[in-house]
Amino acid sequence: MDTRKPQPFPADIPFLNDLGVEFLGMGNGEAQVALNLEHRHMNSWMVTHGGITMTLLDVVMSMAGRSLDPDARGGVTIEMKTSFLQPGGHAGGRIIAKGKAYHRSMTMCFCEGEVWNGDKLVAKAMGTFKYLKRLDVAKKLEHE
Repeated sequence: MDTRKPQPFPADIPFLNDLGVEFLGMGNGEAQVALNLEHRHMNSWMVTHGGITMTLLDVVMSMAGRSLDPDARGGVTIEMKTSFLQPGGHAGGRIIAKGKAYHRSMTMCFCEGEVWNGDKLVAKAMGTFKYLKRLDVAKKLEHE
């Protein structure tokens, strides 16, 4: 069981705040986040919605890659493949996502991630992320 204490995210991500995602840490090409599951995170079968699982995988892999970047620039997902192995859990449970960067170039990073419900592996993913200088994308979109 994970005993790490939640800490502030290194960047403000309103969507993750709304979901209740906890940042457990990142460094040396690895990262961890967690989520206490609530009714609002469930699908119609009352198990964790796949979009929640994929969000955690996307975030934790990107953070693992960013932990290798001394400038802590922003990263965007280029591609992501996810395999769902079993249901993610029920309301009242807790899931942990673990990410690892396994290859980094100047602008790209290749990562893998896992979501765990206790000792059960829920999903695995691989992703490719491109790291950019932080741009004010929202402001740019207003002018297009």
